[in-house]
Parts: sequence; structure tokens; C-alpha cells
Amino acid sequence: MKVNIKRIDKTLPLPQYETAGSVGFDLICRESAEIAPHTIVLIPANVIVETPPGYMLMVCSRSSTPRKFGLMVPQGVGIVDTDYCGEADELQIQVYNFTDSVVKVDRGSRIAQAIFVRVATAEWNEVEEMSAASRGGFGSTDR
Repeated sequence: MKVNIKRIDKTLPLPQYETAGSVGFDLICRESAEIAPHTIVLIPANVIVETPPGYMLMVCSRSSTPRKFGLMVPQGVGIVDTDYCGEADELQIQVYNFTDSVVKVDRGSRIAQAIFVRVATAEWNEVEEMSAASRGGFGSTDR
């Protein structure tokens, strides 16, 4: 799949898939940042990505980021729509410092990854009743 991408700072490399089996490509921090304890910060990821129609771009924490940095993605994952690709639409890595200390992230650090995910748009068919019996509500399989 060919995807248009623009780097903001061309001295930093393009994102890359680190191994032949990687499904996510690492995003690179364009700026160094200091994140105060228990705060949320946006760190610019240096790229604007033109996500192809029929896909979304999902931004996730790298598995090592909580352990190495004490940071997590506060909303779980970031979802980038296909129309978020204008000149001012640089990807941002939203992080939450869950530690009691200031966390420093250096320019060029890889703290997040992105994955292209195929999606479909639903056409709603509103009904008066659902056809299946209720299975018991939220969390009902944890008996």
C-alpha cells in the first residue's frame, strides 16, 4: 500500500517498521519534552499522513513506553481519520505521565507506534427490538 507522508523536520528519519513481522511503524518525537507528574501532554510526531480511504490510522503506545518512560496513552489509542491530512495536521502523540516524577522524552525518541486498520462505515437500520436475547449486561461474562 502506497501512502503519502510529509516530514515536518527532514533531519529526522521517516517512520519505519523495525522488523519484517512488525505491523506497526514507530513514530518519532520531533521535540524534546518534559512531562510533569500526572499530566497529559501532546508531543509532535514529525509527520502528516494521508490515510487511504477504507482505513484508519491507529496510534498506540509502544509496549516498552510505560516501563521505560512512565508514560501511557491516556485514551488507550488515538484514531486518525482519513481527512486529518492537511498542512497543519501533524500527528501528535498524547501521553500521560503516571509517575510522581517529571519524565523527560528526548527528540528522536520512539514512544508510540501507528497501525493502518481497515474500517467500514455503518449504515444504520433502526429497529424497535433487537433479535437476540440479552446476555446479562456489561461485564456479564465475569461470573
